[in-house]
Amino acid sequence: MAKKKKAPGGNTICLNKRAKHEYTIDTKFEAGLSLTGWEVKSLRDGRAQLVDSYVVFKDGEAWLVGAHFTPLITACTHVVADPRRDRKLLLNRKELNKLAESVEAKGYTCVALALYWKNGRVKCEIALVKGKKLHDKRAAEKEKDANREKQRAMAVHNA
Repeated sequence: MAKKKKAPGGNTICLNKRAKHEYTIDTKFEAGLSLTGWEVKSLRDGRAQLVDSYVVFKDGEAWLVGAHFTPLITACTHVVADPRRDRKLLLNRKELNKLAESVEAKGYTCVALALYWKNGRVKCEIALVKGKKLHDKRAAEKEKDANREKQRAMAVHNA
């Protein structure tokens, strides 16, 4: 039996790096995605972007809005591929209620942080976040730089 090859990037399909810079992350959730065939093929090829994507709650369901899945050139010609369509997120009722209540009452925003493979299925990591002010972004950048300098000093000292 042949072994499956692992993708070079591991199980991660794409990350929303901008979200970690723009928002303070509070609580993370894992959600499944309802996808069509061409979208799964596109994800296997790594053609997805989560920049400017967020979660909307309509009729007791969660929808991923703004995610861009680029269709493959070799995709079927009789299917109309809409790369920016809203995709349904699969969550249980308790998680849906908690997320919807936090977004409506507490002033949180729900954004997508990552797409990854888990047991052959596509999962979306979503999080409840609050926007950072400009001074918070600067402080986080200074802290990151200080930690990087500390790591460099330790590496030089240990070598």
